[in-house]
Amino acid sequence: MITRRGFLRFIGGSFLTAAALGAYAVGIEPMLLTHVKRYALAPPHWPDGLKLRVVALADIHACRPWMTPERIASLVEDANALQPDLIVLLGDYIAGMPLVTGPVTPSQWASALSGLKAPLGVLSILGNHDWWSDGFAQRAGAGPIIARKALEKAGIPVLENDVVRLEKDGYGVWIAGLADQLALLPARRGDDCKGLDDLDGTLAKVGDSAPIILLAHEPDIFPTVPSRVSLTLSGHTHGGQVRLFGYSPVVPSRFGNRYAYGHVVENDRNLIVSGGLGFSIMPVRFGVRPEVLQIDLG
Repeated sequence: MITRRGFLRFIGGSFLTAAALGAYAVGIEPMLLTHVKRYALAPPHWPDGLKLRVVALADIHACRPWMTPERIASLVEDANALQPDLIVLLGDYIAGMPLVTGPVTPSQWASALSGLKAPLGVLSILGNHDWWSDGFAQRAGAGPIIARKALEKAGIPVLENDVVRLEKDGYGVWIAGLADQLALLPARRGDDCKGLDDLDGTLAKVGDSAPIILLAHEPDIFPTVPSRVSLTLSGHTHGGQVRLFGYSPVVPSRFGNRYAYGHVVENDRNLIVSGGLGFSIMPVRFGVRPEVLQIDLG
């Protein structure tokens, strides 16, 4: 039989454990344990002689105190130190939750990101929060949105249903960037968000047989991506923000955990979903450390 003293010890221990886990999930893992997540693969349609290092940053969600301009600048230094051939930004630069102590303006986060450097350049796409935060664009049903203007002013091209051809060591590679799949908020309760993505139209702009890397903020597009695309890179999910034993209880995807996080191979097609860097909804990360992606192709 448990005694009164034993019961109080149990309650006290449970409280301390919960407090410690909460402190870890709010203050330690998300703020102090950012790491580099590395992948190496030779995807389909990839030339044997082409070695390409891509560094990707996703879901920055700039805000105080969680993702300040100073912290973004530090992440920029970390990305540059990996000596990438190409750097890509996978969307959601705008804060995704109300639990902040202050804003970080688009000019501030874009200025910090302008320090990214790579021989083949820096390319970006936009995310749903970038669209949702722009009231004028929501009413108009079209951009360019504030986040796009900030990135372009900082010298970072934005791909929305567009492609660019790069070349390294005599080999070509196409970077295709989709417009956001959840860009426009529903006009009525119960309706779905409206996407502005055009996968077929985007890939139709590819002019030769060089391999294609597709940038798509939400991974839900992946089942419709043709095998012609060598690799799809996505963010958005944050790995569920809480992940235990390879499972996340809440994932912002209609496919649940299928595309929640990491490297997925389906029918000889490759998808990598970043766990991202910032927060959405709640300032909690547990089992999904903030990450900078390093992807070595070839």
